[in-house]
Amino acid sequence: MAKVVRLEDIRIDRKQRATPLYFNRSELDALLSLYSHQVSDGAWRDYAIDHRPGIALFSIFRHSFDRPLYTIAKRMQTTGNQPEYMLFDSQKMLARKGRLQDLLTYFRKKLEAV
Repeated sequence: MAKVVRLEDIRIDRKQRATPLYFNRSELDALLSLYSHQVSDGAWRDYAIDHRPGIALFSIFRHSFDRPLYTIAKRMQTTGNQPEYMLFDSQKMLARKGRLQDLLTYFRKKLEAV
């Protein structure tokens, strides 16, 4: 039995997969500001930035050889040209916001409560 697929969906998926996504300067400033505060408190020690087709990742590590403690992902929403930001704790999604500042506010509150 054949599966019916809209051509428009395939074109959008291919376009998103082919185009790498990057953090812009203001996003990097916000991410590195949060990171530097946590480094000065001794909580974090390393980070990594990955740019893949359709998604950009900012991963935070306690030790360089460990899995990331947290990962902040940026991807384009399927509807419109607005980015979507997600916060992951290992494999679990903790938050999803439309603005990076909103996500980081949640992230800071989460860290202060611990």
